[in-house]
Amino acid sequence: MMPTSPFNQFKDWKKQWEHFFNQDFWNNFEPFLQTNKQSSSGVNIYKKEENELLVVMNIPGLEDVEHVEVYADYKTLEVKAEINLQFKEFELVEEGIFQGTFEKMVPLPFAVKEERIEATYNGGLLMIHLHRLIPDDTKKKIKIKKAEI
Repeated sequence: MMPTSPFNQFKDWKKQWEHFFNQDFWNNFEPFLQTNKQSSSGVNIYKKEENELLVVMNIPGLEDVEHVEVYADYKTLEVKAEINLQFKEFELVEEGIFQGTFEKMVPLPFAVKEERIEATYNGGLLMIHLHRLIPDDTKKKIKIKKAEI
């Protein structure tokens, strides 16, 4: 289980404040209150013919693939990751690359088979290969047994 940011609950306060006062008071605090969607990495989705997808997500600085969790649920791909950029003997002065825990929900153009998913990570890119779920629309005859009374 991945830890969550203690700042996640502030995004709800931000929405309530803006709704109540009808103004954007929180602009100066935005770097501290970024939502997961804003702070997560970019995603490209590629289609091969009509039956395959390749989802490519930019996740720089991933030290271990064990720090990424990928879930598929029908027409949605969920990615959770922990990014921690540290360099020996150096102190962070300015942060422009997201660090920390993020979750990204990626809507897919069609339903995918959960048992045929392959994910690889190389050069800062997470690549997830998915296959279309083709429903079995053929009729199935149900055998009827005579009930014994």
